[in-house]
Amino acid sequence: MAARRMPMLGLVFLLCWAATTQAEYMKYKDPKQSVNVRIKDLMKRMTLAEKIGQMTQIERANASSRVLKDYFIGSILSGGGSVPAPQASAKDWVEMITTFQKACLSTRLGIPMIYGIDAVHGHNNVYNATIFPHNIGLGATRDPGLVKRIGAATALEVRATGIPYAFAPCIAVCRDPRWGRCYESYSEDHGVVQAMTELIPGLQGDVPPNYAKDFPFVAGKNNVAACSKHFVGDGGTQKGIDENNTIIDAHELFGIHMPAYIDSIAKGVSTVMVSYSSWNGVKMHANRRLVTGHLKKKLGFKGFVISDWQGIDRITTPPGANYTYSVQASITAGLDMVMVPYDYPAFIGTLTNLVNQKVIPMKRINDAVRRILRVKFVLGLFENPLPDPSLADQIGKQEHRELAREAVRKSLVLLKNGKSSNEPLLPLPKKADKILVAGSHADNIGYQCGGWTIEWQGGSGNITGGTTILDAIRSTVDPATNVVFSEKPDADLVQSNHFSYAIVVVGEPPYAETAGDSLNLTIPEPGPSTIQTVCGAVRCVVVLISGRPVVIQPYLPVMDALVAAWLPGSEGQGVADVLFGDFGFAGKLPRTWFKSVEQLPMNVGDKNYDPLFPFGFGLTTKPAAAVQT
Repeated sequence: MAARRMPMLGLVFLLCWAATTQAEYMKYKDPKQSVNVRIKDLMKRMTLAEKIGQMTQIERANASSRVLKDYFIGSILSGGGSVPAPQASAKDWVEMITTFQKACLSTRLGIPMIYGIDAVHGHNNVYNATIFPHNIGLGATRDPGLVKRIGAATALEVRATGIPYAFAPCIAVCRDPRWGRCYESYSEDHGVVQAMTELIPGLQGDVPPNYAKDFPFVAGKNNVAACSKHFVGDGGTQKGIDENNTIIDAHELFGIHMPAYIDSIAKGVSTVMVSYSSWNGVKMHANRRLVTGHLKKKLGFKGFVISDWQGIDRITTPPGANYTYSVQASITAGLDMVMVPYDYPAFIGTLTNLVNQKVIPMKRINDAVRRILRVKFVLGLFENPLPDPSLADQIGKQEHRELAREAVRKSLVLLKNGKSSNEPLLPLPKKADKILVAGSHADNIGYQCGGWTIEWQGGSGNITGGTTILDAIRSTVDPATNVVFSEKPDADLVQSNHFSYAIVVVGEPPYAETAGDSLNLTIPEPGPSTIQTVCGAVRCVVVLISGRPVVIQPYLPVMDALVAAWLPGSEGQGVADVLFGDFGFAGKLPRTWFKSVEQLPMNVGDKNYDPLFPFGFGLTTKPAAAVQT
């Protein structure tokens, strides 16, 4: 009997072993399987709690190992200025994100989280990162190839901190400079904005031939998932008021504000962020016609749709007045991942109840989770979930700073050069007896970088590494040239020093979003008085640091030359390169420059178009070695 039982026991053992092996083989963990197969395998294993957790993005300040595990959180973000420590190093970031990721990997199914950050002009939250010109300046370059290279450099610096997801590019078409986010827009012209979607293949890598149409794409570990924002019409709000109502017909919405999304999808953009604004009274976060009907179905977008910061709360007035409705309306509209930085338990509990009560069908939840997992698989997060510490040296890398310097040179728009065409002031001679550099923005890294730099609203002074315009001037002129700097010179200083010429650097203070809304678009004092004091007594060039066209007509006659430098970022040397003729001026206005705010909104092609400087205007100069002797 014993001899006969042995084969039977062996057979049972083999069957048990085979069953166990089969049970342990999880297709979603096998990179040899297709993305669709992996998604299907993983989703059939997921509970409702695990699915809703994937749809939830929380702020890093609220993330802990326990929270991530208990709620199966699918994503974490850094809001503007949210960092692991002041002046945190790449190592600090990597350690923080590794801790978070390990907590997510320790859950039942081990689904990695995706960490996102606003890297909108370089890795701008991170100390000593390369800060590129804001988008309005890049629009002035008319150089999509340059923007693509900036995307690739930004991706490396973002990856250096262990982050695989950047909330960029902003592809708004700003139609009114009174909008506080106008500097985040490449242009008032949708054609320029479309061309600058080359940032996406810069960030993500080029979509290979025969790749699945409209499918998200990320090339590898040196690339990041991109996010086109803010869908749709955010740059067209009435009077440029942030988060306001865009009152236009469908022809204008689809003709001006939508085209860059079509380009983005064709370039494999991974995610799309929804706008706070409304279209003809309907909040975009609740607009099923556009989010599901147009973006997902008509345009075929297969990545995931993410809300803006507490965006669903703003569906009601006041925000959060009916949170259950806000959750229902946003998820039904087609939002897949919801940015709930703080009160994630309320979101998760509310959405769970709505599904259990069959108010929101499981089909909608599954669509959201499928899209989120698709991006995570495409990103390679399941194979490489942890940061790569070997990329730490990419932060503020010299090659990236040189690229930013090139971008500054190409972004400068020369609006006036000489009080007559026969007497140009620029390029300036490097050799002079004594020159004056004046103005609030001449020696201020924070001011030349603008908002979304280290802090959400930006800051003043040496907030990060870089070269101020004053430092750049000093390093460019002849060693024998005496450079005198005064932030706010009085008339006596200006008139008694016999300056050969003056460079006045003034403009707007930093701002972001609603804080930047302005109905008068004036530059604050002491900017105007500095222009009058200096330019009234000495030949001068005014370098204007601003996120948009501002009121300058009253001061224009007293200036000898005027340069729109936008928000050039950390590499002020690019400004000096062109002022002194090492390179010529080449930038073209990405926006119409108005005579007075009463004309606004005014855009190229309008019936009564009467600008101070038209869209596309920009004087040119040639490198002038002869002037430098």
